[in-house]
Amino acid sequence: MRDVLFLPLYDDTELVVAADSSAAIGEKEMDAVSAPYDVVAYFAARVAFMEVLSVGAKPHAVVLQNFVDDEAWETLCNGIRQTCEELRIDVPIIGSSESNFPTLQSAIGITVVGMIQAERKRIGITPPDAKFAVIGEPLVGDEVLKRKERILSLSLFRELLRQTGIYELVPVGSKGIYYELQQLLHANGLSASSCSCALPLFASSGPATSLLISYDYRMEEEVKKTAKDLFFPLELHL
Repeated sequence: MRDVLFLPLYDDTELVVAADSSAAIGEKEMDAVSAPYDVVAYFAARVAFMEVLSVGAKPHAVVLQNFVDDEAWETLCNGIRQTCEELRIDVPIIGSSESNFPTLQSAIGITVVGMIQAERKRIGITPPDAKFAVIGEPLVGDEVLKRKERILSLSLFRELLRQTGIYELVPVGSKGIYYELQQLLHANGLSASSCSCALPLFASSGPATSLLISYDYRMEEEVKKTAKDLFFPLELHL
Protein backbone atom coordinates (compact mmCIF):
# COMPACT_ATOMS: atom_id res chain seq x y z
CA MET A 1 0.00 0.00 0.00
CA ARG A 2 1.42 3.38 -1.03
CA ASP A 3 1.54 6.33 1.38
CA VAL A 4 -0.94 8.18 -0.82
CA LEU A 5 -4.71 8.49 -0.52
CA PHE A 6 -6.90 8.57 -3.65
CA LEU A 7 -10.43 9.98 -3.37
CA PRO A 8 -12.93 10.02 -6.27
CA LEU A 9 -13.71 13.63 -7.18
CA TYR A 10 -15.66 13.73 -10.45
CA ASP A 11 -15.77 11.74 -13.68
CA ASP A 12 -12.35 10.07 -13.93
CA THR A 13 -10.57 12.65 -11.75
CA GLU A 14 -9.34 11.80 -8.25
CA LEU A 15 -8.05 13.83 -5.33
CA VAL A 16 -4.58 12.75 -4.19
CA VAL A 17 -3.38 13.34 -0.61
CA ALA A 18 0.04 12.68 0.93
CA ALA A 19 1.49 13.79 4.26
CA ASP A 20 4.70 13.86 6.26
CA SER A 21 5.62 14.91 9.78
CA SER A 22 8.73 15.95 11.65
CA ALA A 23 9.31 15.97 15.42
CA ALA A 24 12.23 16.74 17.74
CA ILE A 25 14.13 18.34 14.85
CA GLY A 26 14.55 22.09 14.98
CA GLU A 27 15.81 24.96 17.11
CA LYS A 28 14.36 24.16 20.55
CA GLU A 29 16.69 23.21 23.39
CA MET A 30 15.18 19.74 23.82
CA ASP A 31 15.19 18.81 20.12
CA ALA A 32 17.12 15.63 19.30
CA VAL A 33 18.53 17.11 16.07
CA SER A 34 19.42 20.78 15.66
CA ALA A 35 18.38 22.31 12.33
CA PRO A 36 17.00 25.64 11.06
CA TYR A 37 13.23 25.64 10.62
CA ASP A 38 13.37 26.36 6.90
CA VAL A 39 15.48 23.21 6.48
CA VAL A 40 13.04 21.19 8.61
CA ALA A 41 10.09 22.31 6.49
CA TYR A 42 12.01 21.83 3.25
CA PHE A 43 12.62 18.15 3.95
CA ALA A 44 9.12 17.43 5.28
CA ALA A 45 7.56 19.10 2.24
CA ARG A 46 9.95 17.19 -0.01
CA VAL A 47 8.53 13.86 1.17
CA ALA A 48 4.88 14.79 0.67
CA PHE A 49 5.50 16.34 -2.75
CA MET A 50 7.53 13.33 -3.90
CA GLU A 51 4.73 10.98 -2.90
CA VAL A 52 2.15 12.95 -4.89
CA LEU A 53 4.36 13.43 -7.95
CA SER A 54 5.56 9.80 -7.98
CA VAL A 55 2.07 8.48 -8.68
CA GLY A 56 1.62 10.91 -11.58
CA ALA A 57 -0.51 13.54 -9.83
CA LYS A 58 -0.26 17.33 -10.01
CA PRO A 59 0.01 19.15 -6.64
CA HIS A 60 -2.50 21.95 -6.02
CA ALA A 61 -2.04 23.01 -2.37
CA VAL A 62 0.06 22.55 0.76
CA VAL A 63 -1.26 22.43 4.33
CA LEU A 64 1.20 23.23 7.14
CA GLN A 65 0.55 22.25 10.75
CA ASN A 66 2.99 24.23 12.88
CA PHE A 67 3.52 23.05 16.47
CA VAL A 68 6.62 25.20 17.01
CA ASP A 69 5.24 28.71 17.60
CA ASP A 70 3.79 31.65 15.68
CA GLU A 71 7.20 33.18 15.06
CA ALA A 72 8.37 30.13 13.11
CA TRP A 73 5.52 30.27 10.57
CA GLU A 74 7.15 32.39 7.89
CA THR A 75 10.48 30.57 8.16
CA LEU A 76 8.70 27.23 7.77
CA CYS A 77 6.84 28.58 4.74
CA ASN A 78 10.14 29.69 3.22
CA GLY A 79 11.38 26.10 3.46
CA ILE A 80 8.26 24.84 1.69
CA ARG A 81 8.70 27.49 -1.00
CA GLN A 82 12.26 26.31 -1.58
CA THR A 83 10.96 22.78 -2.14
CA CYS A 84 8.39 24.13 -4.59
CA GLU A 85 11.02 26.17 -6.41
CA GLU A 86 13.29 23.16 -6.89
CA LEU A 87 10.35 21.12 -8.19
CA ARG A 88 9.20 23.98 -10.47
CA ILE A 89 5.84 24.07 -8.69
CA ASP A 90 3.79 27.05 -7.51
CA VAL A 91 1.01 26.18 -5.06
CA PRO A 92 -0.70 28.05 -2.19
CA ILE A 93 0.22 27.31 1.44
CA ILE A 94 -2.40 27.29 4.20
CA GLY A 95 -2.36 25.92 7.72
CA SER A 96 -2.42 26.57 11.43
CA SER A 97 -0.02 27.28 14.30
CA GLU A 98 -0.20 26.15 17.92
CA SER A 99 -0.31 29.46 19.76
CA ASN A 100 -2.16 28.54 22.96
CA PHE A 101 0.54 26.50 24.67
CA PRO A 102 4.34 26.43 24.36
CA THR A 103 5.94 23.16 23.23
CA LEU A 104 9.23 21.76 24.52
CA GLN A 105 10.22 20.20 21.19
CA SER A 106 9.68 21.23 17.59
CA ALA A 107 7.05 19.49 15.47
CA ILE A 108 5.38 20.11 12.12
CA GLY A 109 3.06 18.28 9.78
CA ILE A 110 2.79 18.89 6.03
CA THR A 111 0.05 17.67 3.70
CA VAL A 112 0.12 18.03 -0.08
CA VAL A 113 -3.14 17.84 -2.02
CA GLY A 114 -3.18 17.11 -5.74
CA MET A 115 -5.33 15.77 -8.55
CA ILE A 116 -4.97 13.06 -11.17
CA GLN A 117 -6.93 11.38 -13.93
CA ALA A 118 -7.45 7.77 -12.88
CA GLU A 119 -5.96 6.27 -16.06
CA ARG A 120 -2.70 8.19 -15.55
CA LYS A 121 -1.80 6.67 -12.17
CA ARG A 122 1.72 5.27 -12.00
CA ILE A 123 0.70 2.39 -9.77
CA GLY A 124 0.54 -1.31 -10.62
CA ILE A 125 2.20 -0.88 -14.03
CA THR A 126 5.44 -2.81 -13.41
CA PRO A 127 5.73 -5.89 -15.70
CA PRO A 128 7.26 -9.22 -14.56
CA ASP A 129 10.45 -8.66 -16.59
CA ALA A 130 11.20 -5.26 -15.00
CA LYS A 131 14.40 -4.53 -13.13
CA PHE A 132 14.65 -2.64 -9.85
CA ALA A 133 17.08 -0.13 -8.38
CA VAL A 134 17.49 2.43 -5.61
CA ILE A 135 18.59 5.98 -6.38
CA GLY A 136 20.30 7.75 -3.47
CA GLU A 137 21.47 6.42 -0.11
CA PRO A 138 19.17 5.93 2.92
CA LEU A 139 20.11 8.57 5.49
CA VAL A 140 18.42 10.02 8.56
CA GLY A 141 19.00 12.71 11.20
CA ASP A 142 22.31 14.59 11.13
CA GLU A 143 23.55 12.41 8.26
CA VAL A 144 21.04 14.03 5.90
CA LEU A 145 22.77 17.39 6.33
CA LYS A 146 26.33 16.03 6.59
CA ARG A 147 26.13 13.88 3.44
CA LYS A 148 23.82 15.86 1.20
CA GLU A 149 25.76 14.80 -1.90
CA ARG A 150 24.64 11.19 -1.34
CA ILE A 151 20.90 11.81 -1.20
CA LEU A 152 18.46 12.01 -4.08
CA SER A 153 18.24 15.69 -5.06
CA LEU A 154 14.92 17.12 -6.19
CA SER A 155 16.45 18.07 -9.54
CA LEU A 156 17.44 14.43 -10.09
CA PHE A 157 13.98 13.34 -8.95
CA ARG A 158 12.42 15.59 -11.61
CA GLU A 159 14.65 14.00 -14.26
CA LEU A 160 13.65 10.51 -13.17
CA LEU A 161 9.96 11.42 -13.35
CA ARG A 162 10.47 12.15 -17.05
CA GLN A 163 12.95 9.34 -17.73
CA THR A 164 11.92 7.02 -20.54
CA GLY A 165 11.75 3.39 -19.41
CA ILE A 166 10.95 3.95 -15.73
CA TYR A 167 7.66 2.31 -14.74
CA GLU A 168 7.12 3.25 -11.09
CA LEU A 169 8.86 5.45 -8.53
CA VAL A 170 8.49 4.93 -4.78
CA PRO A 171 10.03 7.35 -2.24
CA VAL A 172 11.69 5.32 0.53
CA GLY A 173 10.88 6.42 4.07
CA SER A 174 11.56 5.32 7.63
CA LYS A 175 10.56 1.68 7.02
CA GLY A 176 13.42 1.18 4.58
CA ILE A 177 14.07 -0.16 1.09
CA TYR A 178 12.94 -3.73 1.71
CA TYR A 179 9.53 -2.68 3.01
CA GLU A 180 8.85 -0.40 0.04
CA LEU A 181 10.05 -3.10 -2.35
CA GLN A 182 7.64 -5.64 -0.88
CA GLN A 183 4.78 -3.14 -1.22
CA LEU A 184 5.70 -2.45 -4.84
CA LEU A 185 5.94 -6.14 -5.71
CA HIS A 186 2.62 -6.90 -4.01
CA ALA A 187 0.85 -4.10 -5.89
CA ASN A 188 1.98 -5.69 -9.14
CA GLY A 189 1.16 -9.30 -8.24
CA LEU A 190 4.84 -10.18 -7.94
CA SER A 191 7.01 -11.69 -5.21
CA ALA A 192 10.73 -12.29 -4.72
CA SER A 193 12.40 -15.26 -3.06
CA SER A 194 15.55 -13.23 -2.38
CA CYS A 195 16.87 -9.69 -2.69
CA SER A 196 20.33 -8.15 -2.47
CA CYS A 197 21.70 -4.62 -2.73
CA ALA A 198 24.85 -2.70 -1.82
CA LEU A 199 22.71 -0.49 0.43
CA PRO A 200 21.26 -1.49 3.83
CA LEU A 201 17.77 -2.77 3.05
CA PHE A 202 16.25 -2.08 6.47
CA ALA A 203 17.78 1.32 7.26
CA SER A 204 15.55 4.39 7.52
CA SER A 205 15.66 6.66 4.51
CA GLY A 206 14.56 9.64 6.60
CA PRO A 207 13.04 12.39 4.42
CA ALA A 208 12.96 10.16 1.30
CA THR A 209 16.70 10.47 0.69
CA SER A 210 16.44 7.46 -1.62
CA LEU A 211 14.00 6.38 -4.31
CA LEU A 212 12.98 2.88 -5.35
CA ILE A 213 12.31 2.48 -9.09
CA SER A 214 11.15 -0.27 -11.42
CA TYR A 215 12.35 0.09 -15.00
CA ASP A 216 12.64 -1.50 -18.44
CA TYR A 217 15.81 -3.63 -18.44
CA ARG A 218 16.59 -2.40 -21.96
CA MET A 219 16.90 1.17 -20.62
CA GLU A 220 19.29 0.39 -17.78
CA GLU A 221 22.27 2.26 -19.24
CA GLU A 222 20.17 5.38 -19.77
CA VAL A 223 18.90 5.26 -16.19
CA LYS A 224 22.46 4.79 -14.91
CA LYS A 225 23.61 7.75 -16.99
CA THR A 226 20.97 9.93 -15.32
CA ALA A 227 21.56 8.73 -11.73
CA LYS A 228 25.36 8.36 -12.01
CA ASP A 229 26.96 7.09 -8.77
CA LEU A 230 23.64 7.26 -6.90
CA PHE A 231 22.38 4.22 -8.85
CA PHE A 232 22.25 1.01 -6.78
CA PRO A 233 20.80 -2.08 -8.50
CA LEU A 234 18.51 -4.45 -6.62
CA GLU A 235 19.11 -8.08 -7.50
CA LEU A 236 15.84 -10.00 -7.20
CA HIS A 237 14.90 -13.60 -7.81
CA LEU A 238 11.20 -13.48 -8.69
